[in-house]
Amino acid sequence: MPEQTRCLSPEQLACLSQGLPADEADLLCEVANWTAERLEPTALASGQPLWDHCIATAEILAALQTDVATRAAAILLALPAHEGGATDPVAKQFGTQVSQLVRGTRALLRLGEVTREAGTGAASDTATQKENLRKMLLAMAADLRIVLIRLASRLQTLRWHARSKVTCGLEFAQETLDLYAPLANRLGIWQIKWEMEDLAFRFEHPQQYREIATQLEQKRAEREQFIAQTVSALRELVREAGIEADISGRPKHIYSIWNKMQRKEVDFNQLYDLRALRVIVADERACYNVLGIVHAHWSPIAKEFDDYISRPKPNGYRSLHTVVADEHGLPFEVQIRTQAMHDFAEHGMAAHWRYKESGGSQRADGTAQDRQLVWMRELLAWQTQAGKQVEPPQAQASKAADERIYVLSPQARVIELPRGSTPVDFAYHLHTDLGHRCRGARVNGQMVPLQTPLQTGQTVEIITTKAGGPSRDWLNTQLGYLASPRARAKVRAWFNAVELQQRITQGQTLVDKELGRLGKTAVNHEQLAHQLGFAQADDLYVAVAKEDFSLRHLDALFQPQAQPAPLTPESIVHPGRAPTHALGSGVLVQGVGSLLTQLARCCRAAPPDPIAGFVTRGRGVSIHRSDCPSFLQLARRESQRVIEVSWGDTQESLYPVDVSIRAQDRSGLLRDLSEVFARLRLNVIGVNTQSKSSLAHMVFTVEVSGADVLQRALTALSEVKGVFAAQRR
Repeated sequence: MPEQTRCLSPEQLACLSQGLPADEADLLCEVANWTAERLEPTALASGQPLWDHCIATAEILAALQTDVATRAAAILLALPAHEGGATDPVAKQFGTQVSQLVRGTRALLRLGEVTREAGTGAASDTATQKENLRKMLLAMAADLRIVLIRLASRLQTLRWHARSKVTCGLEFAQETLDLYAPLANRLGIWQIKWEMEDLAFRFEHPQQYREIATQLEQKRAEREQFIAQTVSALRELVREAGIEADISGRPKHIYSIWNKMQRKEVDFNQLYDLRALRVIVADERACYNVLGIVHAHWSPIAKEFDDYISRPKPNGYRSLHTVVADEHGLPFEVQIRTQAMHDFAEHGMAAHWRYKESGGSQRADGTAQDRQLVWMRELLAWQTQAGKQVEPPQAQASKAADERIYVLSPQARVIELPRGSTPVDFAYHLHTDLGHRCRGARVNGQMVPLQTPLQTGQTVEIITTKAGGPSRDWLNTQLGYLASPRARAKVRAWFNAVELQQRITQGQTLVDKELGRLGKTAVNHEQLAHQLGFAQADDLYVAVAKEDFSLRHLDALFQPQAQPAPLTPESIVHPGRAPTHALGSGVLVQGVGSLLTQLARCCRAAPPDPIAGFVTRGRGVSIHRSDCPSFLQLARRESQRVIEVSWGDTQESLYPVDVSIRAQDRSGLLRDLSEVFARLRLNVIGVNTQSKSSLAHMVFTVEVSGADVLQRALTALSEVKGVFAAQRR
């Protein structure tokens, strides 16, 4: 053993190997010796010797009771970087697990260097960017022990600055508060979080730090004495009530005190929870019993009681919070909860970091990163479970894979994308025009195909052309250019815009040609569009190009209108069409033998409409609905030609009826309506459409066998997207 410990003092070895069995302690010693033999003396940017930094980092990890692989990886970071693979000396000597931890930690260190060199103060000045950078750190670590090593390394650097009196840069301190302390908080590593925050705050705001530290120190002995006396008194009170409880003081650290002073805009002496107790009991009933004891023995302060048990916070946090005053009128806080509530607050989806960092607005959603954090906490605790040494569950680590990736722009801006995203997705995320003009990409300085899936931590640079647009191949899912629905929608929008412009050009050409034929080349197209019921000329052009609007309407607009023919019984019978129904095949004429009948086109009667007949000259009897305005006009003029009729056997007969539809005009509307008629097997014998101010009015003439068939058709038509009225005309 003496030979093995030549690079470590006995005290260092004892500190590094605390909690480990003898064989693992020997392995850790071997790692230290092997590293020391290959060490190239060097110092960090701060000035601390690299070897000292790595040993101190491993000591922090030992205090957290991490496994031997994590501590070994921290020591091995003192070695020069190696590419890895089959020739990786670390993997060959100590196994792939340790080697992967070393490589992963180095990747996080390089990420920090890249963001600092690019100026993270500018790139990450928003809360979103800071949060994305935290997520990126977590996502880059397939094994979250890598993040733990990185946190311990940052804490050691802060300690060295404090101990050596070497000035710590303000950007370094701010980065700690923005990035590393919140990560420690999320992982539930409270001792690292608190010390990081206090040290960073000390360097960033030395005057405020000294003021709070002085006030705390002046009252420290008094506060500790009060906590001890109050804990003892409360423990006796609950024991007399027959309640088992774990009662302890709840410590506060300097940065937390300053944060609360800023948030609540109060002075140091106005803080209620500088003196605080936490009570953990067996069940909810005991919680309220203890609350009653506390309020009976000390005076509760109004408006300082919160019942998060009956009314949990949105994130699921449950506990009783109350502030009471002692016999001198000085306030102190008491939190009361069950062990299950405490475990949930410390480890569950309602972990303390959620409402501390999001102000209570973030809900517990059980994301993949939540599962990562739970796994990490289990990893940190597995060595203390009944003193047994077990391997961390690799299956859980694989399940922790996130569904997002985090990549860097050349300016070190962190971009969050769906897993599987390509450089084209990245380009569209930055800017739509950048995506349209994307022609190539560099990832970490190397040219790559545009279909290359990106990985967390990579730096992506887009190569563009001055003009142009996307390729239709990008919409082919088999080719793998796009993974983001957002990017795919932008590509589709570009092609839709191109197609729209083509239709406008095509439609304008057709309109100009028709106007030229009519000798109306000087017509203002905008006014013409308004006359025809369109909001603007482009709408007219599109309708013409899509053949939704007939150019014959231009003839009708410019040609003189013929005087309407006088209304006669013959003019309202369907012209040029064979008799729709004869005697015995649908309509019965009372008191008359075989007589030709025609359904009048003005009202298109169909069973079971009330009907009446009118004897025409040479075309038999025209059949009208009884309330038809044309029939009523004819009946008043020549009542002697009115004849009584009724429906006969109509089972195998079809009757043309007009169906009026009003809808929001859109592409594909006519197709969707036609599909309804086809599905119901209804024969459409006529269509008339009009569009005005984005509203469409369509009249379909369809053949139906009766009212029930017609009603089914109207119901189905009214369910088509955009239709707000479907009725018989």
